[in-house]
Amino acid sequence: MVSAATHDVAIIGLGAMGSAAAWQLARRGKSVIGFDRFRAPHQFGSSHGRSRIIREAYYEHPLYVPLVRSALEQWKELERESGRRLLRVTGGLMIGPPDGELVAGSLQSAVAHAVPFERLDAAEVHRRFPICHPPESHVAIFEPRAGILDPEGCIEAALERARSLGAETHFGETIERWKAEKDAIALVTRTTTWRARRLIIAAGPWVTEIAQLPTGMFEVERQVAFWLQPNSSPEYFGPDACPIWLWEHVPGHFVYGFPDLGDGVKLARHHDGETTTAALAHRAPRPGEEAELRDILRPFIPAALGELRDASVCLYTNTPDRHFIIDAHPTDSRVLIASACSGHGFKFASAIGGVLAELAEDQVSSFDLSPFSVQRFRE
Repeated sequence: MVSAATHDVAIIGLGAMGSAAAWQLARRGKSVIGFDRFRAPHQFGSSHGRSRIIREAYYEHPLYVPLVRSALEQWKELERESGRRLLRVTGGLMIGPPDGELVAGSLQSAVAHAVPFERLDAAEVHRRFPICHPPESHVAIFEPRAGILDPEGCIEAALERARSLGAETHFGETIERWKAEKDAIALVTRTTTWRARRLIIAAGPWVTEIAQLPTGMFEVERQVAFWLQPNSSPEYFGPDACPIWLWEHVPGHFVYGFPDLGDGVKLARHHDGETTTAALAHRAPRPGEEAELRDILRPFIPAALGELRDASVCLYTNTPDRHFIIDAHPTDSRVLIASACSGHGFKFASAIGGVLAELAEDQVSSFDLSPFSVQRFRE
């Protein structure tokens, strides 16, 4: 077995977090080597689907708002560096009961961080966006700066920039195991042992097996997104007329949608998927899944529910509290874990890549990472 030269940082997983980390490290002058068992971007993990929501009025917790603001600026920087359009502002609607998790949480974050927003009743939502028919008892937080990221484009741009700055990327090369040595972390593939001074594990649904962490710390959840052709009023579904939206249709249960970007209206449930693994996930819609989603959405956005154009399976890697893990490995501080983003992580990747670069240089992060510790579950 051949032993390769030492790099500053190795990265396992080149999806959202791994590609951003490669870009951020390479632009700091670090020697970077990254690995993915597939050719990134790919459709087997959590970093695909043609569109991802980015929003500031963050219902999950106000602590995310500074991080997403940093991410917005760094996505724009990646746009400038790459010459690609990665971000489209459409505005965003968070719709549900006024005391529900979605609306109340969005309002809390908006107020705490002075995020521009409007509070709309159901009639005003329908007046502005005629395709939406929320129940009279529901209200909405409208965030004008919310919008859409191109996930495949973001990953391609980050990896292209990283390579242009000297990073190596290895696709179709699986890391079978890693081990701590005195002066390096060794990464073993079928044919080669690579060595780096630091390791970042950004492996999404493969994180448990690769990070060698206790089972039960993460749960992989299968989600299915559908693209449907509008059956009427197509002029209201374009990105200049239709915002991204989330709807809490019953307490604690969410669906979301995107404008028609040319391949239909993307619609999906947020959580409520079956538990699986990266290896065993069923990669096509099951009988009845499309019909279930249509039944949920029919009262709210009936004009979207035309012919099926496409469908895709995405994997969420959830922690018990649905917050991230961005932390050093409990057995070796030279190994960093950035995974388990619980279905809401892509928008942050550009900023988390910068956080990982800081940590890999033994700097103190400019963000409070204590809510994202591994230790909170080990205790």
